Amino acid sequence: MKRLALSWSGGKDGCLALDVLVKQGVDIECLVTTVPAEIGRTFGHGEKMQSIRLQGEALGIPVHFIQCTFEEYTQSFVRELKKLKQTHNLTGVAFGDLYFQPHREWGEQVACEAGLEAVYPLWVKEEESLKALETFINSGYKSTVIRVREDVLNASWLGRELDQSFLHDIQQEKVCPMGEAGEYHTYVHDGPLFRQRIILDGPEVIQLESTKKLEYTNYSLVPKHTK
Repeated sequence: MKRLALSWSGGKDGCLALDVLVKQGVDIECLVTTVPAEIGRTFGHGEKMQSIRLQGEALGIPVHFIQCTFEEYTQSFVRELKKLKQTHNLTGVAFGDLYFQPHREWGEQVACEAGLEAVYPLWVKEEESLKALETFINSGYKSTVIRVREDVLNASWLGRELDQSFLHDIQQEKVCPMGEAGEYHTYVHDGPLFRQRIILDGPEVIQLESTKKLEYTNYSLVPKHTK
């Protein structure tokens, strides 16, 4: 039985990877999120740590934050993976990357250094990224766009749900439909594996480097009604 840590930024890719792995019967022991000290927010999505903690709570999976600097990013990741390997008896670490080869090479490197298998459950050819987006939209998970690169997408995309309308409109833009190059980032707040729903309130748009970020002032968990 595989026992994995899953690299987690709070968005659709990690969530879809989680869904695929769980359906394969893999045990996801913990979610791993990097938090560079320089920005005090999660790497990539620029999300607050509290919002990631809520996802872990809603999913019933522990979240492990890796505190790091940009200079020591890789070393910190390997060091923490080695610790998690011992505490959770891990066999590997999974990543939600789709087709960007440099990311895969990095993930395979750090996994190897930690004595773990690198797992890429979503890996596809670049031209299959639209199909991957369709798979997510039809999966039952609810995800909101929370960050966009201003050089490719304007702020009107912030707050949009990933649905059929989004699927149609994103194909009109000169971007990867799944945002593999960081064109947009999302936050997943409900879906089949969620034991509780996350309610997002008080949206504000802030500037983060060369991106616009949708910041919610209030996050809360709501129990899901069972039949």
